[in-house]
Amino acid sequence: MQVILLERVAKLGQMGDVVKVKDGYARNFLLPQGKAMRASEENLKAFEARKAQLEAKNLETRKEAEKVAEKLEGQVFVILRSASDSGALYGSVTTRDAAQAATEAGFTVDRRQIVLSRPIKELGLHEIQIDLHPEVSVKVKLNVARTLEEAELQASGKSIQELAAEEEAAAEFEIAELFDDVGGAAQEGYEDEAAEKSAE
Repeated sequence: MQVILLERVAKLGQMGDVVKVKDGYARNFLLPQGKAMRASEENLKAFEARKAQLEAKNLETRKEAEKVAEKLEGQVFVILRSASDSGALYGSVTTRDAAQAATEAGFTVDRRQIVLSRPIKELGLHEIQIDLHPEVSVKVKLNVARTLEEAELQASGKSIQELAAEEEAAAEFEIAELFDDVGGAAQEGYEDEAAEKSAE
């Protein structure tokens, strides 16, 4: 199906371009969301008549998006999830979760604006992209943790695996010290007995 783009669409074209797309993509996404209209002589004339108005509207929304982008750029949003000791999540973090975290922090973000390169299935810091406008996008981070304390530690640069390794090393050190103390006490008791026997 041939359509006229009413705004810039990533990997497709700029406003005013006439492009050929799959029928389903046009019917289910481009046309209902007002991103395009069917290409015909009548619609081309209508588009040319509205072009200046559409460009002005696009410029206005782009300026608004750029203002929001300045505030949003580099933000870190905390998402709390259940996870195993190795850091694997029970489930995954979705675009809806990311949008909800941004909204709770005071930003108006729709889940359709969030771009995840791959599903988030582990604890840690993950960089994601938010498309505020067809021509404006920002990078933010999601700090996925089990608790707020864990999120703070991750924000300081430590991974869950490093923390677990440190805790394990500390526990092993304590056990080794405990056995040294027990072994030392037994050794002292043995030396005392030997001294008593030799005194006899």
